[in-house]
Amino acid sequence: MYVEDGVWTIKGMSWNDPYRIRSWQELVSWIREVGFLPLFSNEVDGFSAEEHVSESYWWTGDREQDPWEWREIIAADHEVAYGKFFGQRAGFISLEWLSYFANYRRGGYDFDSRWEDGLASRREKKIMDQLTSRDDDGDIVFTNEQILSTELKKQAGFGKGGEKNFPGTITGLQMQTYLVIADFKRRVNKRGEEYGMPVSILLPPEALWGYETVTSAYSETPAESWQRIFDHVKQQYGGANDSDIVKLIGKRP
Repeated sequence: MYVEDGVWTIKGMSWNDPYRIRSWQELVSWIREVGFLPLFSNEVDGFSAEEHVSESYWWTGDREQDPWEWREIIAADHEVAYGKFFGQRAGFISLEWLSYFANYRRGGYDFDSRWEDGLASRREKKIMDQLTSRDDDGDIVFTNEQILSTELKKQAGFGKGGEKNFPGTITGLQMQTYLVIADFKRRVNKRGEEYGMPVSILLPPEALWGYETVTSAYSETPAESWQRIFDHVKQQYGGANDSDIVKLIGKRP
């Protein structure tokens, strides 16, 4: 998206363009092909879902054509990871590339080790404690219980009289790949009726795809994983400035 004469404008392809992505399934296939992809346009031309879909159906609620609806379907489908991964903005990562992002963004740390070394905040710990536990052997167990983010906020002690900046904290945990958006669901009132806008459900990626899948790149250094990610973008978008790529993926550790 970009601002023109004070109005936010969507980039996109014409309806009849043969290269236009026409369904959420096609978008998933392309994400798996390119490896990872921001949702919205950014500093690197062409490196987004926005620029490859129709500009006409955003925020229409049409599940067949609206890319904003597609992101909900894709998050729940679990064929790729969805979350705020690129400059604190939304995007997708294929399972093939998720381990490299996890290794780089986490600095080789599982969250419990990060906390023990004093690298995680108390707010982050309160959230992760709601989504993990320990078994009888003391090993970390990742919950797959689907808790609406509105409930997670309360359970972790955020809100009136409690911790501050829940949105910023969960965004940071997504950027570090300790959390992904696993689904969207609407809230339910006392009569069992759904209401309001869909709310995100956050889970550790290990709960969805297993510890081995998420951490399989721990055998290389975080800097090696960063270089792998950087080179992959550079290979596909050779005209992009290095500094613009870094804005999206982050600095080399």
